[in-house]
Amino acid sequence: MTATTSATTNVASEPSLEDFAEECTAFLDASAERRPPARDFVWGEGDDSIALFEEIDPAEERRMLGEAKAWRARRFDAGLGWIFGPPELGGRGLSPAHDRLYTALEAKYVVPPQNYFGIGLGMVAPTILAHATEDVKRAYLPGMYRGDVVGCQLFSEPGAGSDLAGLQMRAERDGDQWVLNGQKVWTSGAQYSDIGEVICRSDPDQPKHRGLTGFVVDMAAPGVEVRPLRQMTGGASFNEVFFNDVRVPDDHRLGDVNQGWTVALTTLMNERASIGGGGGGGFGVANVTRLAEMLRHFGLAADPVHRQELMRLHCSFQVAKFTSQRALDKIKAGQLPGPELSIAKLALSENLTATAQFVSRVLGPRLTADSGEWGTFAWTQFVLGTPGMRIAGGSDEVMRNIVGERVLGLPKEPGDNAKQPFRETLRNT
Repeated sequence: MTATTSATTNVASEPSLEDFAEECTAFLDASAERRPPARDFVWGEGDDSIALFEEIDPAEERRMLGEAKAWRARRFDAGLGWIFGPPELGGRGLSPAHDRLYTALEAKYVVPPQNYFGIGLGMVAPTILAHATEDVKRAYLPGMYRGDVVGCQLFSEPGAGSDLAGLQMRAERDGDQWVLNGQKVWTSGAQYSDIGEVICRSDPDQPKHRGLTGFVVDMAAPGVEVRPLRQMTGGASFNEVFFNDVRVPDDHRLGDVNQGWTVALTTLMNERASIGGGGGGGFGVANVTRLAEMLRHFGLAADPVHRQELMRLHCSFQVAKFTSQRALDKIKAGQLPGPELSIAKLALSENLTATAQFVSRVLGPRLTADSGEWGTFAWTQFVLGTPGMRIAGGSDEVMRNIVGERVLGLPKEPGDNAKQPFRETLRNT
């Protein structure tokens, strides 16, 4: 498929941040409502839902996606859809500071949720920009930033999750096309995505890191089948995707043949920046005030064990926030993301797990039965969804290996010796 592009905004000179703020504010005032002033949290008032891992009806999801696309289109057509992007691809060509300024200003207004574009714009689009042909960049990037094209990431397989280089989905060349066969799993957003970034094994005779090739694939192409995976939250945001003789033009290849590991690393670095870079390690649910009020409401505010656990959570949130900021500052300075992002991703899953355990101990049975009591059963989907974050974006075990080897300088984990009987391996350990 080919994305339709819209009118692009080219500027002769970069506006000052003050002038750009006026431009953005004028657009936002004309297009959205300002958020009401923030109120102090009061237990029992307002909506008690926890947005993270919330189950959404498919019909409601389609409606919300339509509103999100309409908002991105309006932004893009006003010259604010890809503020830091190259003008020849529909971007504005401004600095990261301009982009951060717009993000800060938009947060003051009520706009449709933009989470549908997180994977496409945070992971897939940067990879296309770095590794795709010029024709593919022109075909998809303007549409992705306008909201016309939604992207997903097709990496994990049933037998190769954390060991990405061990994937087995095949890509075989047939003239100026490639034929793809295999299965991917845990693909977020595949059910509403238009394109996907897929890594396949193109040369099984090469060492596993060298025989991979990346592609941009049309998710509506013949032979692509998306099947939702029901989660214990009740939702189905993950999918398994099957490829049966799916044909992809060679010009949709990302990078050189058998150099897909480099392509994958580009995506993974941006993935960890996207996942671990916000929310202070808590995706915005790390609201210590809310947790403190929960203790007061249930008469546990004076309990020293609960108080200590709450303060430990608060400190962990703050450390994660500062670590993520260090990583993002490196990226904004033009440096490659470093191991800080692995630490940030690990901190995210650790902090979410600690929050779930804290809430479970405070609420007890109130968490498991919907009694209608405010602020209790609303946490159920959060608690049930948290374990998935220990896998998403790199499992906790992989993140610990990266931190141990790249940050602490520890020796690499010993690999299995396929030529040595297992009993001898045990004897030598």
